[in-house]
Amino acid sequence: MALRMKASMFVGLFLLSLAWKAAWATVQVNMEDRVEVFLGDTAQITCMFTVSDSPDNVIIQWYMITKTNVRLRIYYGNSTMQVVDRGGQFTDKISVNGMGNSSEVVLTIRDVKLEDELEFICQVNEMSAGSEEGRTMLKVFAPPDRPIITGEESGISVSNENPSKMGSCEAKNGYPRPSITWYRDQSSLQNTPGEVSVVTLVTKESSGLYTVQSDLHLNVVKEDKDSFFYCEVSYLVPGGTKMTETNKINITVYYPTTSLDVWVESPKGSVKEGDTVEVHCHADGNPQPPFTFMHNMEELKSEPNVLVLKDVTRQSNGNITCTALDLDTYDEILGQTELFVDYLDPAVLIPKDTHVMAQGEELMATCNALSSLPTHTVWFKKGKKVAEGHTLTLKDAVFDMAGTYVCVVKVPSLGGLETSGSLRVFVQGPPEIKKSADPVQEVSPEKSQNLSCHARGYPTPVITWSSSDKSQVLKLSQRETVDEVLSVVSVKVTSDITAYCNASNEHGTVSVSFSLKAIVQTTLSALSTTEGSGVVIAVIIICILLLAILGSVLYFLYKKGKLPCGRSGKQDLTKPNKGGIVVEMKSDNTEEAVLLSVNGDKKPPSDQNLSPRTIRHGKPGMMTPCCPQSTWPCCCSSFNCSACCYGTPICSTLNDRL
Repeated sequence: MALRMKASMFVGLFLLSLAWKAAWATVQVNMEDRVEVFLGDTAQITCMFTVSDSPDNVIIQWYMITKTNVRLRIYYGNSTMQVVDRGGQFTDKISVNGMGNSSEVVLTIRDVKLEDELEFICQVNEMSAGSEEGRTMLKVFAPPDRPIITGEESGISVSNENPSKMGSCEAKNGYPRPSITWYRDQSSLQNTPGEVSVVTLVTKESSGLYTVQSDLHLNVVKEDKDSFFYCEVSYLVPGGTKMTETNKINITVYYPTTSLDVWVESPKGSVKEGDTVEVHCHADGNPQPPFTFMHNMEELKSEPNVLVLKDVTRQSNGNITCTALDLDTYDEILGQTELFVDYLDPAVLIPKDTHVMAQGEELMATCNALSSLPTHTVWFKKGKKVAEGHTLTLKDAVFDMAGTYVCVVKVPSLGGLETSGSLRVFVQGPPEIKKSADPVQEVSPEKSQNLSCHARGYPTPVITWSSSDKSQVLKLSQRETVDEVLSVVSVKVTSDITAYCNASNEHGTVSVSFSLKAIVQTTLSALSTTEGSGVVIAVIIICILLLAILGSVLYFLYKKGKLPCGRSGKQDLTKPNKGGIVVEMKSDNTEEAVLLSVNGDKKPPSDQNLSPRTIRHGKPGMMTPCCPQSTWPCCCSSFNCSACCYGTPICSTLNDRL
């Protein structure tokens, strides 16, 4: 009995010690509520735990909760082993790090898919302390493609009773489902009965991504023609929300016409006669209704909204009306404008066309033109301005005042309005002969001379010609105007004569003379002969000088020994002529020679006591000495070896010398 009691006390104490130990051993697990990741990225889920005993006895198990709310284990392990459950969706894409002495393990999921968006459980087991678990929700995000907006192309009428579809906005391939908000200018559009209706269609693609389409229905008003519409797409991303906007679009709004605007488009500003006028008509409604143009109650053909009036005149002045018919209400709307055409009549001159005045008289001419605008007049003569204003005054008339005066009338305020007129003025009086050629002219005998005579006066002068010796005067040409005449004649000159030009009209006669002098030919011949003789004499003098210079050069060359020719020989000189150059002058019929000393005194041959010998042999080109007995040989190239002398023998010509 006592033994049984002792055994019972031992078991009780043992069980009490176990219970006390279990009461003090604990396990704690901490995990994040959710982990967010983009589609296709890698997710990491962390499990942090603490145990009161050694972590070597800890077993970690990972579970997932399926879409059907079934708990499936995907992994278990401890400090010595790690096992991934086979046959599951995570078999080949997960790994766990941190086993061993660590109190933190990380579940890594690679290439996250939409179906991986599940709840994951981390269970920590310790033999003595029991088990504890934590949960984390994995969230997957996919941003949508850039949203696209399209507007209603056919336009929307403000007359529609119910909201009309004006546009559509679409965001594709987003996860979770994106949301779309419509804006008009800067204001968002919400569903409003009878005014705004937003219809949203959500489509889940086979990939699991969402496509959202939003259609805006609107009761448009006229002011919407200037408004811009766009969509804003909101979508979730890890850690927050993002937004993106579409392009802005404008819709076509149809509204009725209430008024018309009519104006002259071209030309800008004032309209003058001859212009082409464009009248435009525009309605404040949309679309533009058909127009009808009327001008002074007469209907005119026109383009859809343009009336063209060509070559307008002052008769085109009046009212231009544009009429439009509203096709919805069949109301007729009118618009109008006034057309005024400025004009300038032809110039009126007093006196007109021509006027004849006597010398010394005074003329007052006027020029003006009727115009719708103020005018300005300028007078011109031969392109030069001579007066300004509507009146031209000519005092103490002289011939220089005769001519054509042109008056030009312009409208300064409107370019292109211009007219002109002309007045021909004649001044009566006896003729005047304008300055002509030199009245004294020299002419070779038996030649003809052209003379011209230019006279002016009114009535037109008559020109006649005469000469002092009754020579024939041949008329070549005559050109006449109303108050001028130009006559050209030809006069044959045989001796000194005087020609007369006579100009006359009913008021008098005037003349001018031309003196023609015949030039004596003998004077010119004598002068030519004298001049020719002087030239010949000068040439002869120059030739003599050249010969003298040449002789001196030859002598100088000889003295310097620069003229070796043929064989050298010796001559016996009875009386040498030192330094002398002897020139032989010989006639064709005698053997006598005259020796000239060039640089010495002239002496006849008898004074020199010389016995010259003449050698007449040798052939051209042969080097034959003229004086074999002479100490100075001379070689000739022909038979003209004239003489040998006891000086320097010289051939008859320079060309014969070698």
